[in-house]
Amino acid sequence: MRLVICPGVHEPKLTDCFLAGLSGIWAVAADRQNQQILNSVKIFPAHKHPPFSALDIFHFLCSQELTGESLVFVSFSAGVVGAIGAAWMWQQIGGKVGAFFALDGWGVPLGGNFPIHRISHDRFTHWSSAIIGSGEDSFYADPPVPHLELWRQPQTAQGWQITHAPDGIERAKPATAATFLVHLLKQYGVQSVV
Repeated sequence: MRLVICPGVHEPKLTDCFLAGLSGIWAVAADRQNQQILNSVKIFPAHKHPPFSALDIFHFLCSQELTGESLVFVSFSAGVVGAIGAAWMWQQIGGKVGAFFALDGWGVPLGGNFPIHRISHDRFTHWSSAIIGSGEDSFYADPPVPHLELWRQPQTAQGWQITHAPDGIERAKPATAATFLVHLLKQYGVQSVV
């Protein structure tokens, strides 16, 4: 599985912080000299193109020689808008989407024939977003964290992992946004976040 990061409208440095926060949880020493590892994560250049543009994200994916690869999308804020459209387009050309993660994709309807997970900076965003597509297991920060902090430091966003049991009952257990995300990324077969 190839990891595709779709940031929002913010400085690229925040995405570096996000990946550093995940890699700390991942407990894998990042070897910045290893080009194979560096190329395993594709980061959409949201500082150059609008992150809400599905077509721009799709063109980016096509330019990365990813044909035949299964993709896992991790998107944030305005990047959720573009990423969900790009995921659908990826499937239309025969690509596979292994999973889709929406961090603070408030107001963005999410649907698809692939696993979808929401991660929210507060309970209200979690609850109000679930109305238009909750997806599978999800997470919300409690106490709430600022919107950009969820992306900048997911390892410090304490909250609740919501799991949907086969009996239809929701179960909540304490977690951080980073531990929730890393656990599921590993489950979906992502090998590295750096």
